[in-house]
Formats: sequence, C-alpha cells, structure tokens
Amino acid sequence: MIPEITAKYDWILALTSLAFVFSAASNGANDVANSYATSVAARTLKMWHAGILAAITEFVGAVALGDRVTDTIKSGIISPTRFVGKPGTFMLAMGCAEVGSATWLTMATFMGWPVSTTQTIIGALIGVGFASQADITWEWTKGSVSQVAASWGIAPAIACCFSAIIFGTLKYSVLERSDPFKWGLRLIPVYLAFTGAILALFIVVEAPTAPSLEEFGAGKAVGIILGVFFGCLVIGYIFFMPYFHRRLVKHDSRLRFYHVLLGPLLYKDNCPVPFPGKGEYVVTNYYEDAFGEVRAGKKDNEKLGSGAPAPREEVKATNDDVERQPDSIESSPEITPKKCSVTPEERFLGPVRDLSWTNPRKIWGYTKFCLLQGVTRDVVTHNSDRLRDIHSRAHRYDDRVEHMWTYCQVVSAIMMSIAHGSNDVANAVGPWAGSYATYNSGEVNTEADTPIWFLVIAGLLLGGGFWFYGFHIIRALGNKITQMSPTRGFATELGAAITVLLASRLGLPVSTTQCLTGAALGVALMNYDLGAVNWRQLVFIFGGWVLTLPCAGLIAGLLCVMALNTPHF
Repeated sequence: MIPEITAKYDWILALTSLAFVFSAASNGANDVANSYATSVAARTLKMWHAGILAAITEFVGAVALGDRVTDTIKSGIISPTRFVGKPGTFMLAMGCAEVGSATWLTMATFMGWPVSTTQTIIGALIGVGFASQADITWEWTKGSVSQVAASWGIAPAIACCFSAIIFGTLKYSVLERSDPFKWGLRLIPVYLAFTGAILALFIVVEAPTAPSLEEFGAGKAVGIILGVFFGCLVIGYIFFMPYFHRRLVKHDSRLRFYHVLLGPLLYKDNCPVPFPGKGEYVVTNYYEDAFGEVRAGKKDNEKLGSGAPAPREEVKATNDDVERQPDSIESSPEITPKKCSVTPEERFLGPVRDLSWTNPRKIWGYTKFCLLQGVTRDVVTHNSDRLRDIHSRAHRYDDRVEHMWTYCQVVSAIMMSIAHGSNDVANAVGPWAGSYATYNSGEVNTEADTPIWFLVIAGLLLGGGFWFYGFHIIRALGNKITQMSPTRGFATELGAAITVLLASRLGLPVSTTQCLTGAALGVALMNYDLGAVNWRQLVFIFGGWVLTLPCAGLIAGLLCVMALNTPHF
C-alpha cells in the first residue's frame, strides 16, 4: 500500500521513470561505445558483433556487480537531510536530476560528443542541490563530489600508465622482435592466461556478496587467480596453439573461431573441418581503411629513404620450423582497394523506396532499417588528410600477430563492458531508485536496497542504446585518437578495464570515457612520436568533459527551481 503522503506524487515517479529510460539508453549509446570502440576500429569486431556482446556484457555487469556504486550516486552527492519531512520535494529533485542527465546525454550522443555519463549525473545532482538549497558533500569523504572529481583526473592517468605498460611489454616481447610471428606463437597462451586471471581477480572482488580482501583472505584470492591463470594457460596450449598453427602457419582459410574446439586434431593434415568458412585470405589486413589503403608505417619507410618495407633480420629457413621461414616474417598481402560500405539507407530503403506502403517488401525493408541501422554503418573510415598523417606515424606490425591478439582483445573488451555495466549503471538507476524508494515508504529513503529488477531493466537499456544509436560515439572515438590495431586495442581496453574495476571496488563512480581516453593516449605515446596522437580530438573530448558538468547542472537546476517555485493551489 502506497502511503497517502506520496501517493499523490505518482506523476513525478512516472516522469522520472520515463527520463530514466532515456538516461539509461543514452548512457549505453555514449559510454558502452567506449568498451567496444577500439575493437570495431581495429576490425576485430563488426558493429553487429559488438552490439550483441554489449547487450550481454552490460546486462551481466549491471545486474551482478552494479549495486555498490548505485548507493554512492543515490545518496552520497547531496545530503538528504534537507528533504526530511518533504518526500515529494525529494522525489521532485531526483526526477529533475534524471531529466537533466537524460537531456544532456541524449543531445551529446546525437552530436557525436563522447562525454562522461558520470560527470553528467554528478552535475545534475549538484544542480538540484543548489536549486533546493540542499547540502552538497564537497569535503573529502567517501562518495563526495571532491573525491569523485579527483578520480576524473587520477583515473585517466592511471589508465594511461596501465595501458602503456601492457602495450610496452607486448611491444618488446613480441612485436618488435626479429621474428614477431615466432614469438607471438610462443607467448599468446601466456597473454590469454593473464587476461583470464585479471578477469577472475575482479569477479572475485566484485561479486555483490564478496567480502573485503582482508576478510576473504589473500591466500584464497591468490589461489583462485593462479588456478585460473594456469587453467587458461593449459587451454591456450591445447586448443589455441593448434588453431593458430593450422590457420597462420598452414594458411587454412577455412578455419573460423569455433574450430578452436577441435584442439590437437588441427595438427593433422587430414583433419575434417565442419562448417568451414569461405574466404581467400587467412587473416584480415588490420591496417587498411575502406578504400584499401594502409597508412600505418609509412613514416618509418620514409625515414629509411625508400618506399620499401622496413627490413627485418634475415632468418634461415628450416624444414622442421615453418614459423621461421622467410615468408612468415612479412605481413599479409595488401587487399585490393574496395568501395566504401553501403549505408543502411542504401541497403534497406533504396530497393523498396518506390514501392507502395501496402507492399510487404517495403514494410520489411523499413523494419530492418529501424532495427539494424545502428549496427550496419561504416564507423571506421575517416576521410581526413590530417588523420591519415597521424595514422602514418604509427608503427605497423605483422597482421598475423595482430590476428592472434584479436582473441585477447575480445576478452579485454568484454571485461571493459562488464566494468562499465557495474560502474555506470548507477548513473541512471541512482536517482530513479531514490525516488522509487521514497514513493513506497512515504519518507525520504536512500537506505533501501536497489531492487534487482531496476538493474535488470537498466542493463537491457544500456545494451539497447548502444545497438540503436551508439554508432555516433564509435565513429567519434575509434581511430580518431590514434591508429588502432588488435594489439593496441587489447592494451587500451585492458588498461581501462583494470582502472574502472578498481574504482568500482572502491565505490568511486569514475568515467569510463576518461579511462578509455587515457588508455588510448598511453598506447599512442608508445609510438614515441607525439605526431601519432590526434591532440585536436583529445581537446575536443576534454572540452566535452569541461562543459558536461555545468550544462547538466544548469538543465537540472533550472528545471528544479522552476518546479519548486511554480504557483499551485
């Protein structure tokens, strides 16, 4: 039974719920893109692959791991004591914060502006705090504005360091060795195991029922992590090594990712390959654009005084060591230039544009356009001379080595997405949960647990927002900061994921946008060339960070002031 004091404010809850839908969907469209932007830009995943993965991983992160940070957003920014005895006013304040957040996020997303959804909701809460004259927690305490604001600067720097260390290790252990393909085959199981161990670590410490590390015990935690590491290492050698040997050494273009399950059978020459793939090339040219041009590595070639590829150390070929034959040292051949991808309008609407609206083909064409237009767009190609010059300053590495790291990159992208779901679900759910709890209890209530069905709905909306209009942010990020490739994307996503998950464990709602941007910068700087970084794009993104806080605050604050001072009977 709803208490009489709040029953009359059901319209506020309804409007807050509507704003929550747009806030969660735009959160997904803007911030989920961060998790998969480098994977799409590196041609590891297609947009529809990323869309399906995002729907799953965001849901898991939001439902399984999102409750802790939700509590910080719900009650840690502005003091609820100002609203004691006035539950309707508290519901109104939370509703205005939700509307302000949803408005700015949706506008920024459609403008292709990658902003911080964390900054958006914090700004909105500060705005309603000023409007309602509520106390704002500025001092350095858990969940305060100052602590959250500090994380905006600290988190990108930490992510930058993590990703630079990860990529630097990969660069000097594999990519720039005399025979990177040989070393890639040797070390890929170790990197797969390392990524799995990191994922296991944060599953252990992030589970909602997980005790603190002190209570859990360092011995148990280390035992789980080492167990997962060596388990993944065994899987790598038993399943992935035969797969890579057959595909990359024997050049079997029929193999697809699901054939990894065949394991040691792939060493046999007469091994049957069920459901074989079709394709002329064993691996993708991960550095080409939609016009079939490769820019990465051109500056290196110019420094040598010719257009020829950079020479590598000569290696003697042996019959029993096919990985070290000279032809294995070169990257995959250039792919014939092709036309740019067709747009969804051309693909779905063009063939049926002249048909009658009663024609089932036209209805089906428009239905496919509505459902698939967000994941069928070319978000990788950027027709810019300045960006081509930036990409030309990045080093180019063996495409077959890059291919091996696509599997690590997908795992790291999944980690990043789960981290986002666990951390940023609070941005949309927090105000709605506070308003709902107050409506049900009849008094200002920020202590009630966030209902699990709230997190379920939010998780679905996060993935749905990415599916339908997340391409705006994928296009704005992707290759626009630096040249991306699977190895670079792996380091970027893993470094950012580690940072976000650490912050989530500490209850700090950090920005995944800022973590991923900092991580991308760290990888870009490992080219040892400042010209390999698109500083203009970084300034553009930084400008969004600066404007987001006041803009979201103004929208929410002005709306709250007008609502509180509206004449009423």
